[in-house]
Amino acid sequence: MIPSFERVFGRLLRPVRGHDADLLCNDPRLAVAAGTMQLTSPAFAEGGDIPSRYAGRGVGENVSPPLAWSGVPAETVELVLVMQDPDAPLPRPVTHLVATDIAVDSEGVEEGMLRPETNPQIAFLPGSLGRIGYEGPRPIRGHGPHRYVFQLFALARVLPALDDVMLPELASGMAGWVLARAVLTGIFELI
Repeated sequence: MIPSFERVFGRLLRPVRGHDADLLCNDPRLAVAAGTMQLTSPAFAEGGDIPSRYAGRGVGENVSPPLAWSGVPAETVELVLVMQDPDAPLPRPVTHLVATDIAVDSEGVEEGMLRPETNPQIAFLPGSLGRIGYEGPRPIRGHGPHRYVFQLFALARVLPALDDVMLPELASGMAGWVLARAVLTGIFELI
């Protein structure tokens, strides 16, 4: 069998990885003095494999996984959810999801509810590829396992309208207002 160009390219790039320091949850402006939440999924465990159903276009069904959270501080006025891949062979993590204006009394989202057409109550901002809403894992074939980091932030203020804002501007708007945060990491690999 002749290896695909993508697989050969992925193997060549295997040592090239992004940096965890550039994940939104590691931005020092979003540090939390106290307060933690829990973020889980019935579809995969912390550090476990993300089922292929939730993988991106051309690989899976590109359906967002169900997520559950608890421990949201009482003074929270907005929740923000971001999903990033820090293992992409790029200078910064690839952002697969940016969701804001999530109801503070919610306890999670059901499967498939992280897209504008399935959940108009949530505001979605463009990810790294300019797409709006959930974009599932789709690493380069042969590049090795990639971590997909779901990050939930509880804010003490409502963010202003953020049409077409990118992640650095979002982080600036969140700075100083994070009450608590939670992280859930899943793994996905294309061999």
